[in-house]
Amino acid sequence: MRIGRATAYRTHEGVLMDQLHPRRRTARPVGACHPRPVAAALALVAATALAACGPEITPGDGGDATAPADDPDVLQAPTGDSPSGEITIWSRSGDLYKVFDAAIDDFNQKYPDIEVDHRAVDIDAKLQNTLITGTDVPDGVFLDDAKVAGFAEHLWDLSDVLQPYVDDIAPQKVDVNSLDGGIYGVPFDLNPGLLYYNKTALEKVGIDATRIETYDDLLAAAREYKSARPDSGPIHLERSAFLAQLQLEMYASQLGTSIADENGELRLDSPEYERILGWLDTVRTEGLGTRAEYLTPSDIETLESGRQVFYPWAIWFSFAPQQLLPETAGDWRAMPLPAWEEGGARGGAMGGSSFVLPKGGESSELAWLFYEFLMFDEAGYTAVWGPNDIYPGGLNTSIPSYRPAADATEPLFDPVDALGGQDLWSVAVEAGRQIPGGAPIPAWWAGAVDHLGTNMQRMFDGELTPRDVIERSSADIQKNLVERQ
Repeated sequence: MRIGRATAYRTHEGVLMDQLHPRRRTARPVGACHPRPVAAALALVAATALAACGPEITPGDGGDATAPADDPDVLQAPTGDSPSGEITIWSRSGDLYKVFDAAIDDFNQKYPDIEVDHRAVDIDAKLQNTLITGTDVPDGVFLDDAKVAGFAEHLWDLSDVLQPYVDDIAPQKVDVNSLDGGIYGVPFDLNPGLLYYNKTALEKVGIDATRIETYDDLLAAAREYKSARPDSGPIHLERSAFLAQLQLEMYASQLGTSIADENGELRLDSPEYERILGWLDTVRTEGLGTRAEYLTPSDIETLESGRQVFYPWAIWFSFAPQQLLPETAGDWRAMPLPAWEEGGARGGAMGGSSFVLPKGGESSELAWLFYEFLMFDEAGYTAVWGPNDIYPGGLNTSIPSYRPAADATEPLFDPVDALGGQDLWSVAVEAGRQIPGGAPIPAWWAGAVDHLGTNMQRMFDGELTPRDVIERSSADIQKNLVERQ
């Protein structure tokens, strides 16, 4: 997710993180946590996305961490006390590249004999051909979660090397990286969805947003706000087909489902999706929504004017009040998503990225040590999320997917001034704990946008009912994508 137009997108490589920072104002797609500009986004899936805890993972709940050591497709950690050699690591250019690059010095304090050749690469343009030709294959690559399944045949199964950590990784992140009993990515961020709200604007009309616990409560608060401000559309409705589908998956994640099951079978036609689409249609039909593309000028104007005050989105929306909303900076706050029913999960994943190790790399086992350090070593994850030259207050647009990092005694990033000094770390970690497990993101996810994402926009136009969206999208995705894999 990168910055698009005059604003920033971030569907992180999950997230858009890399792309949202002002210094990154380019039109190219972002990292795993952020949405890329829509044109690029249709070709990518920023997937869905931080330090979530959740139910304990056991073999069979995602990947099988007990693959036989003699399996030629399963990576083994290097042996010996002083591993040495050179590794080539690909990351997207931008702030995340700079963060990972700065952490190399910390890595070399632990592994002084491993030289890291860290390259800023247009991964989406180069990776596929590189893996097919087998020429100059990197040892490690930063990749959107949504793309991992599509490249799995070229990647190492990481079940064995992840085995010591898998029970302490957010279940959703293990599940989205799992396929046919293998785990093909080292989980990076967890991108919990949060409900961002304009506390100041709501309090002016007597609404206490902290009392919102369910999506019915959110509708009630939106109706009350619209009554006080008839010109408002309190709740964000996403105009981009790609991002609307990504947000839909965030809502579905709360209900423990997704567009495809663990076997890649389509499961859109379900009570869960009918409920979510019905709720979105209610927002539209009652005039409770502002339909705009994420952080485009028209979106920003309604946010700054107080006409749009509720934004259910991934944690990386925190970039907006920090950089794009000067008039209302300090007025915004974040809370866990509402639950679909009383006592239900208040966390859902939206976007995400991981690190993959191609089998064609010359030093894959050494690249594993680099990613192991960044994600599972305290010195490594502190270097990534803690205060640094790139993010003086710490990387506050995502949280780690590794539970010990998320449960650190002290938050890895500072309270956010643009959120009124709120401790966003604690809010995000709590939401992350409630994210249910997930399923691998199918290789055809991005292609589904032409059907599901587009049909959602037709629903917002009043042309289709929620049932129409489900039936038409299911038939087209099954015929044009699933059956043609």
